[in-house]
Amino acid sequence: MERNIAVIGCGYWGKNLVRNFAELSALHTICDASPSILEQFASRYPEINTETDYHRLLQNKELQGVVIATPAVLHYSIAKEALLAGKDVFVEKPLALRVEDGAELVELAQEKGRILMVGHLLEYHPAVAKLKELVDKGELGKIQYIYSNRLNLGKFRTEENILWSFAPHDISVILLLLGGEMPQEVSAHGGYYLHQDIADVTLTTMNFKDGIRAHIFVSWLHPFKEQRLVLVGDRKMAEFNDTKPKDKLCLYSHQIEWIERKAIPRLEEAEIVPLPSEEPLTIECQDFINCVETRSKPKVDGRKGLQVLEILSACQKSLEQNSKVITLNKPESSYFTHETSIIEESCQIGEGTKIWHFSHIMPQVTMGKSCVIGQNVFIGKGVKIGNNVKIENNVAVFEGVTLENDVFCGPSCTFTNVINPRSQISRKHEFKPTLVKKGATIGANATIVCGNNIGSYAFIGAGSVVTKDVPDYALVYGNPAKLRGWVCECGVKLNFGENTQAQCSGCGKIYQKKGKEITKIEIEIEIKIKTESESESEGQ
Repeated sequence: MERNIAVIGCGYWGKNLVRNFAELSALHTICDASPSILEQFASRYPEINTETDYHRLLQNKELQGVVIATPAVLHYSIAKEALLAGKDVFVEKPLALRVEDGAELVELAQEKGRILMVGHLLEYHPAVAKLKELVDKGELGKIQYIYSNRLNLGKFRTEENILWSFAPHDISVILLLLGGEMPQEVSAHGGYYLHQDIADVTLTTMNFKDGIRAHIFVSWLHPFKEQRLVLVGDRKMAEFNDTKPKDKLCLYSHQIEWIERKAIPRLEEAEIVPLPSEEPLTIECQDFINCVETRSKPKVDGRKGLQVLEILSACQKSLEQNSKVITLNKPESSYFTHETSIIEESCQIGEGTKIWHFSHIMPQVTMGKSCVIGQNVFIGKGVKIGNNVKIENNVAVFEGVTLENDVFCGPSCTFTNVINPRSQISRKHEFKPTLVKKGATIGANATIVCGNNIGSYAFIGAGSVVTKDVPDYALVYGNPAKLRGWVCECGVKLNFGENTQAQCSGCGKIYQKKGKEITKIEIEIEIKIKTESESESEGQ
């Protein structure tokens, strides 16, 4: 066999990869930034080349494949450089730290015609392979529930939390056993004991279609080592215990009988499933060698690694949002939401709308097309917002408010919904509605007291306090806000003087004034002109 594979990173896990590829007569070069580590390997494998600079290594035309076992933060950059250099890549888990980077690697490998394999070792374990066979044959019946424990005391890490360090193993196996099906929802709970920013213990829940659920409990603060996976089917149950020296896979034919309408368990002896005594890492390394030689697809290719990365990222998002349930496999959104904002369930948001940093949209909100919601905006339950509405930073739009099309809400303006609030008295049943009609503008820091309507194209001056209804086209300001004049639809102030009509100096629209009522009359003139024109045409 031609020696054409290099291992980059020869520390805690990399040394095992070096050993296996050397024993499989495929190892060309050992690469590590530490000269002292390379000296140790050179004495053990004198026939193998050594290199401290992986950039220089990737220019070596004799190499066809590289194995990356560096810290996770370097996986993406080294894998990308290797693929661009025309090398086949076997990268340890996780594929990358960002879903976008993982997707880029998958696309790049496809574009370059290169192998991209991800090191999810358990998929090569004989027990997992047998378990997969039993599930596919229906030996366990319909899978109902899966749980896994991966526990130990140490090895403590500072570059990644326990979720990213331990959970990828179990996520990949669960996906394998369920035929690659992605969960619909995930959530993760974490404990931070050794470092305030690095979770030492996490419990992850994954919900799949047809009611299948999975739990993953991982910890590096546990008094003993445990690596256990349990599948519960409606016919049989299975246990894979990798910490046992033998008899790692057992089946249980426990039955549940209903006696006098009570569930009574009937326990059966464990059935030990025989397994071949093969090292999973050797099988995994051989798979990469075969793929490099035959151009076949690895058992765990880049797309499978990307699926695990998507779930890990969703779990991390859940951790950062106080264990919020994160939905996966959503249809691509037609609107934009910044990652720091929260959109509750049952909201309807129109195409082209943008919701920026740290905003919170409560349930049952209806929002139209092409709206812009600025930073730190709160929109209360059931609020209705039309099309092309702009809400600037630090605005609170409380329950009971309706904003029609083209409304503008200036920075830090506020709506109320109760006249006489008390902290100790609930007055949700006394909310008074507020309607802001089409095209109205509310200036910065203005307050709209509930129960009042703002007319179409009205203009509320900055800092005003509105305590009564505002007519269409009205210009109001002050505390309390008073009528100070009239404005055009384009926002320019109208000058009626002693006349009953005024023409906007900005856009030319014409308005009629009757008392405290303003109407636009240019449409009437257009209709009159059109009617006269049609009459002349008919007379000719």
